[in-house]
Amino acid sequence: MARVELRDIRKAFRGHVALHDLSLDIGDGEFFVLLGPTGAGKTTTLRLIAGLDAPDSGTILIGAHDVGAWSAAQRDVALVFQYYSLYPHHTVRQNLEFPLKSKHRRMGASDIAGRVAQAARTLRIEHLLDRKTDQLSGGEMQRVSIGRAIVRQPRIFLMDEPLSSLDAKLREILRAELKDLQMKLAGTFLYVTHDQVEAMSMGDRVGVLNRGRIVQVGAPYEIYNRPRDTFVATFVGSPAMNLFTGAIRDGRLVVAPGRLEIPIGAGFAPPVALRASRVILGVRSEDVAVGSGGDLEGHVYAVENHGVEKIVTLKVDEQLVKATVPAQMAIEVDRTVPFAFNPRKLHFFDEESGVRLDS
Repeated sequence: MARVELRDIRKAFRGHVALHDLSLDIGDGEFFVLLGPTGAGKTTTLRLIAGLDAPDSGTILIGAHDVGAWSAAQRDVALVFQYYSLYPHHTVRQNLEFPLKSKHRRMGASDIAGRVAQAARTLRIEHLLDRKTDQLSGGEMQRVSIGRAIVRQPRIFLMDEPLSSLDAKLREILRAELKDLQMKLAGTFLYVTHDQVEAMSMGDRVGVLNRGRIVQVGAPYEIYNRPRDTFVATFVGSPAMNLFTGAIRDGRLVVAPGRLEIPIGAGFAPPVALRASRVILGVRSEDVAVGSGGDLEGHVYAVENHGVEKIVTLKVDEQLVKATVPAQMAIEVDRTVPFAFNPRKLHFFDEESGVRLDS
């Protein structure tokens, strides 16, 4: 396996800049997730590492070697795509054998059989080896696609939204299996997705990409609990973080005078936020307490049942506030209820730049 470094990578297509001076450091044996919306530059990043495209400027290192002049084959990376790159009229065994029969490898029949058997055991597809791939389910085909990568024993696994075409239950199962696989192989995985649940549940670290720029890199806990800016705050987490813009007056953030005024005393806000005349306040839905004891009031606008919990949308003046409450809480639309924000869980951002304000 190998460490991957990207230094000041720039890539443009017909005048459109896909990546702006992007720098990343992915550790040897790390499960790194690149998270971002469609068009952020995630797939472009994978293609550059794989050697399928070349950067306009910058350096790509694999295992401390500059691979700018190396071909895709020389880089020894394996790509797993969203859509299965399988030969439909061949058996699973033949699909797994195919990458090992290239003229660059020159492997013997017994070595090929050994690798195929090992990959099949790892992915629990031994019973499928003699079945044609056009007879497989979506989850089985994706396992075979991953198996084609495993048999090669590459230095790096590059995965481009491999679970996005599967149903929700199968995605949940394969998320756990992929993470387990990475730990068994001790492999370097770069996993690309727009799904923040995948990122938070699988990644050792997460890099958030937006419009070709890395916005924040950190452990999932850090990304969720200390978002660097309002983009990360709203992109990571479901429902998205509540954001309110207001003026600071006498230790309160005034969003809607007389209706939505939030205490932000010195003990709960960084000094830089208290010195600003206007800020953006962020609060996660689980940090909004609905029920008796709240010093604010909201009109119940909507209630979404999610099994173990409910997502309640409150309307205060023209502001919407999302709150997560227990499933057993009795709450009805069109009622007025008290609520409060947890003062120890408030996030403050600059009104103009959207960047986090810290002491």
